[in-house]
Amino acid sequence: MVRLDPHEISFPDPELYDGHEGIIAFGGDLSTERIYFAYQNGIFPWFNPDEEILWWCPDPRFVLFPDEIKVSKSMKKILDRNTFQFTENICFEEVIRNCQQIGRKDQDGTWLSEELIQAFLELHKYGIAKSIEVWQNNELVGGFYGLQVGRVFCGESMFSKVSNASKAGFINFVIKNKENFHLIDCQSHTPHLESLGARMISKRDFLTILKGNTHP
Repeated sequence: MVRLDPHEISFPDPELYDGHEGIIAFGGDLSTERIYFAYQNGIFPWFNPDEEILWWCPDPRFVLFPDEIKVSKSMKKILDRNTFQFTENICFEEVIRNCQQIGRKDQDGTWLSEELIQAFLELHKYGIAKSIEVWQNNELVGGFYGLQVGRVFCGESMFSKVSNASKAGFINFVIKNKENFHLIDCQSHTPHLESLGARMISKRDFLTILKGNTHP
């Protein structure tokens, strides 16, 4: 792994450097400039709050092509019944705070440190970080957030307070943005997203797609 200089915004070329289990660098800082530069190069931060900053570019990469979204019969019924209402960028901070606080199976604590949250809040001010909110009876019951890098949406984290809320929000987002996004970056495998059509591709293919879609 490469130790980053906190005074210089640079990373090892992820096409040429494999790192250890997907980790290609550590250290540096969480400035908005560094984070956005990282995502433009297929790299993302993921670390425990009490650890040094770790920067990842895993191989293979877990992604969803919007045309491959899978919608089950039960989810079609939920969407057709307008069980939930969806908005975008209405309450970004509330979404990311819920992602930080929601309990998850086999996970003790959260990877979303306060410093990282503040960085994403700043990126949201620039229109780079976006949130999708899911409502039921005027109550926020689910949602997710991520970063837009050209025509690639880099999903970060989601939460759900009632059954199917985040799933419905994700499906609605993908269907409505088929013309806007060429790829949804899901980063690492989850059965939840696999059931919706996400699959593994090689890091090289992912980086090629990212480079070809970095401009709106």
